[in-house]
Amino acid sequence: MPSQKFHIPKISCGHCTRTIENELKEVAGVQKVESDILAKTVTVNFQSPATEEQIRATLKEIDYPAA
Repeated sequence: MPSQKFHIPKISCGHCTRTIENELKEVAGVQKVESDILAKTVTVNFQSPATEEQIRATLKEIDYPAA
C-alpha cells in the first residue's frame, strides 16, 4: 500500500489535524491518515482508487493545500 507524506503549512492545532484526517478518510481507498502538528505533515496510506492527485485536490478543497 503506497504511503505519501504531505507538508501542510496551515496546520496549527488539533482542530486542523482532525479536519484533515476526517476529510481524507472519506476518500475511497484511503486506509490510514496520521498527522504531525509540529512537523506540519500528514502521512496518508492509500490504495486504488485513491491517487496522490486526488488527495492533494481534497486538501486544497478543504483549504489545507499541500506545499
